[in-house]
Amino acid sequence: MIFTNTKDANFKKYFEELQERGKMDMDHVSSIVGNIISEIKTDKNTALKKHIAKFDNWTPKNDFELKICPNSMEKAYKNIDENLKSALHLAYDRIKIYHEKQKPKSWFDDEPNGTILGQRVTAVDSAGLYIPGGKAAYPSSLLMNVIPAQVAGVEKIVVCTPTPDNEPNELLLAACHLCGVKDVYKVGGASAIAALAYGTETIPKVDVVTGPGNIFVATAKKMVFGDVNIDMIAGPSEIGILADDSADARHLAIDLLSQAEHDEMASSILITPSQKLADAVKIEIEAWLVKLPRHKIARKSIEDRGAIIVTSTMDEAIDLMNEIAPEHLEVATVSPFELLPLIKHAGAIFLGHNTPEAIGDYVAGPNHTLPTGGTAKFYSPLGVENFMKKTSIISFSKKSY
Repeated sequence: MIFTNTKDANFKKYFEELQERGKMDMDHVSSIVGNIISEIKTDKNTALKKHIAKFDNWTPKNDFELKICPNSMEKAYKNIDENLKSALHLAYDRIKIYHEKQKPKSWFDDEPNGTILGQRVTAVDSAGLYIPGGKAAYPSSLLMNVIPAQVAGVEKIVVCTPTPDNEPNELLLAACHLCGVKDVYKVGGASAIAALAYGTETIPKVDVVTGPGNIFVATAKKMVFGDVNIDMIAGPSEIGILADDSADARHLAIDLLSQAEHDEMASSILITPSQKLADAVKIEIEAWLVKLPRHKIARKSIEDRGAIIVTSTMDEAIDLMNEIAPEHLEVATVSPFELLPLIKHAGAIFLGHNTPEAIGDYVAGPNHTLPTGGTAKFYSPLGVENFMKKTSIISFSKKSY
């Protein structure tokens, strides 16, 4: 972990390293991904089944086995624990209410001379949603991708999710049933992205591909962009925290570790003008690390990509955080809303001592598919507009000339 002060002689070097935290070495996987995409385009389902056998350790006997039966999704929904079912419904309702407020409207402007200018906003015809599966299955990611597509009015929604050893995640299936998704395919990785982008005998070609994934998924999305639209190219998860003396060091340490345990490449960064708080958080991180089931992953992340930076002022802390432009940003200060106008770049901002980042992952309502690696300077969270397009409307009358 970088533990430093902005007055440190080596601070500039440390900070430059932090800003490179989200870089993914796509070059070393690009040839592999390129070959996968080429095989899918040429051999379609035959290639899909070959890739499933290689990467997911099972071989579909026929094309029908690529698709998950809707009845199995309904069964999974009926069989899940009632508390989990209630949690899914709560998340679904809150996410839907939030995204319904995002939906853009068409507009028309009538000029006195008869000219009509406007903009029509319509949904794309189809969307392909990639949802990680197996041990890394996240039903919340399904909700966060399906709901904005449904709110936008997308008619054809296709989901791809890997099923290692041909064992679909039951909670993910239950979430599919809750959302009313019928077309779910047992395909993962770059193969799924290629299948959605170009189509196979079983999986239809779509207009937009969204959803999180590893470096192979991200590289595939980058390669197919232009043939289809994509949401963003997201890297490892990250959290930034701005805090003052009013913050609880234990809470901050837990929130920093909540991202560190995601992935060895995740980054957790605290910036504060309080040396006392910085010292306390460092101690708490060490105390909590050993208690985590995924402590090896979290420690690797904290040691390689974690940072605690002490600044002279809160204004200096905010300036540094704007340069980092984190995926998740917590503002744990006495008056967080007073700082909000000064914060320019972040995927999502969590204001106040009672708003941990984790609440945004599940039930807050805003989308948790967010720009990473500093791309919050120009990317937005996944939302309804990712599944819509705009068309200019023009009509001139004789009086217009």
